Amino acid sequence: MFKKEARQGQRERRHLRVRKKVSGTTERPRLSVYRSEKNIYAQIIDDVKGVTLVSASSLDKDFEGLGSNKEAAKKVGELIAKKALDKGINNVIFDRGGFIYHGRVKELAEGAREAGLQF
Repeated sequence: MFKKEARQGQRERRHLRVRKKVSGTTERPRLSVYRSEKNIYAQIIDDVKGVTLVSASSLDKDFEGLGSNKEAAKKVGELIAKKALDKGINNVIFDRGGFIYHGRVKELAEGAREAGLQF
């Protein structure tokens, strides 16, 4: 009856399964993506130190427009890549967060690649 809760649990299990294998280091941190119905979020994380190095989302003050479409996801990808390059981060490992690499998640990744991040 509650399909939303079942899908969320499935996504969390997929994410845990991926996280067993994917870990960010100081040389190559992890680009983690989370999407909700209305917004999209991205973080670059050093898992060795347990520190978020850079973050960007559609809720940032310098972000304009809706956060729930592909154009917004691409802008967030470009924004996080710009912030990462300013901190000297070039290579990352992409963590799709248990989401399908499709739609907004794919657009965020392509926006980050176009702005200069390598993964």
